[in-house]
Amino acid sequence: MPKPLTILLTTTLVFSLAACGNSRMNPKNWFGEARSRAAAAKEGRNPLIPEKTGSGFGRPEAVDVSSPVGTISSLVVERVPGGAIVRVTGISDYQGAFGVKLIELPRDADAPNVLRYQLLADQPVGPVGNAQSRKIVAAVKLSDQDLEGIRRIEVAGLRNVQSVRR
Repeated sequence: MPKPLTILLTTTLVFSLAACGNSRMNPKNWFGEARSRAAAAKEGRNPLIPEKTGSGFGRPEAVDVSSPVGTISSLVVERVPGGAIVRVTGISDYQGAFGVKLIELPRDADAPNVLRYQLLADQPVGPVGNAQSRKIVAAVKLSDQDLEGIRRIEVAGLRNVQSVRR
């Protein structure tokens, strides 16, 4: 009989404490009620709009640390409706290259019908590994207007330049 009596006393105690709205023993009152206060704001400034700095809204100026990829292994231009896709495969000097991009270089006055790109990547110094593990691919889409008058596309790496003619 002591087991049912213990259960009865425990449930009675729990319900009586829960019924006491202001009691510190009530688990619902342990943290108190939420209170609201006004946030401190600068004069004449909307706190929801970030302050503008020299390079943008609240962000430090980004520094580009990318470098040319070691070797360009292939360059393919694939026709698509409305233009072409230039796909470049390169071999980085180290494993783990990221942030791969094709940057268009300024056109030469001597060769206005040549479109030049450079393959860049963020390349951490680390293990070398085999060529397959260092392979990176980048692509750019060109419209028919971009290709108008272009006879040759070149992509430069650190050690070589691949080109394709029309």
